[in-house]
Amino acid sequence: MTKAQGFGSTLSDEDQLLTEEQLREKNEVDTYKYLEFVDFVTSDATKNFDSFSARVTELHEQGVDIQRLLTAAVGISAEGGEFMEIVKKMIFQGKPFNEDNREHLIIELGDVLWYVAQACIALNISMDEVFHTNVAKLLKRYPEGVFNVYKSENRAEDDR
Repeated sequence: MTKAQGFGSTLSDEDQLLTEEQLREKNEVDTYKYLEFVDFVTSDATKNFDSFSARVTELHEQGVDIQRLLTAAVGISAEGGEFMEIVKKMIFQGKPFNEDNREHLIIELGDVLWYVAQACIALNISMDEVFHTNVAKLLKRYPEGVFNVYKSENRAEDDR
């Protein structure tokens, strides 16, 4: 048995030769209905440029440095993904941990940091404030100052 593309259906070798339409009929999930559902539960600002533009304008008028904040959010995600790609290849694909790859990881961390700085500028805060806020959050979660698996998995309601 092999895993078929889609929503986790397990198909035998002979089933793999079925047409796409036949495969859709065998799936428990109607992918077209799923796409309709996703569209139905998606915000108007995501689907409609005028709504998106109005929301961005509203945030801008509220004093949010939205263009810089959006740049930071997209960049942190993208650069974090690049960092993860290197780690993934080291763990799962045999990429060596050598000086070149270590340097590449440091470069990607620098890129993440650049976007974190963009977010700090957008939020009008210092990086020190981010560090101190993070330490305070972790000390609240781990008051003994030591990692605890239970507390990591079972957080207080106000622990983000």
